[in-house]
Amino acid sequence: MPHAPRSGTTEDTRLRHVEHTMGTVFSFDVRGAGAASLRAALDAAVCWLHRVDEVFSTFLPDSQISRLARGELALSRCDPDVWEVMRLCEDTERRTGGWFSARYDGEFDPTGLVKGWAVERAARMLVSAGVEAVCINGGGDIQLHGGPWRIGISDPHDSGSLVAVVAADGELAVATSGPAERGCHILDPHTGEPPVTDLASVTVVCPGLTDADAWATAAYAMGGERARVWLEELPGAEGFAVTTDGGTWHTSGFGRYASGVRA
Repeated sequence: MPHAPRSGTTEDTRLRHVEHTMGTVFSFDVRGAGAASLRAALDAAVCWLHRVDEVFSTFLPDSQISRLARGELALSRCDPDVWEVMRLCEDTERRTGGWFSARYDGEFDPTGLVKGWAVERAARMLVSAGVEAVCINGGGDIQLHGGPWRIGISDPHDSGSLVAVVAADGELAVATSGPAERGCHILDPHTGEPPVTDLASVTVVCPGLTDADAWATAAYAMGGERARVWLEELPGAEGFAVTTDGGTWHTSGFGRYASGVRA
């Protein structure tokens, strides 16, 4: 869970908010602007998340993604954000060597990327409005600006415990993939089946949640040996993993973010 130490701000310049949309829970912790402007910026960020759900949900029959899949809406008539997300999904598939994919049974499903993208943009909206510090937690994946913040990484074998703590003061995203919270929902894009893996969870730390969320999903699908090599070589990102037997490993640069790691 995120924890924000006090940094001299007063209660009237800090807001916390919880919002349910996109099939999950988003929590906001924002501080550093006047109360009225802070509330207006927070309201705009919340409206943005609901707009993303209306456009991209695969569960809402009237969303653009659902209509596109049924052939009722031409790609040329979709919102420009659909084009942007498609481009991001294609780029992520290329950068992960096909271990991330938004194509299933011939249909476009950006679920594995769009939540992180939406949260990252919501955080930037708040920063542009003049807030000092932002923490948005979207279903356990977190985008940060400002700080200081301390983010705990849960033990997938014991939900009440932490295996590591990430310290941040600036722009940083922390995303974790694995079956502990939602069961086995990640598929190997090459087989369409749950991956055969020695990983219980993979956490990726990098500046933006668009990348962190998708890269954590891809790394989990890869399995431990391949993921470790790939994350070590991935520019601007670091990884931390928990194995199915309870062990841990991390990339060589992860230490600069970690304020505590279980031995």
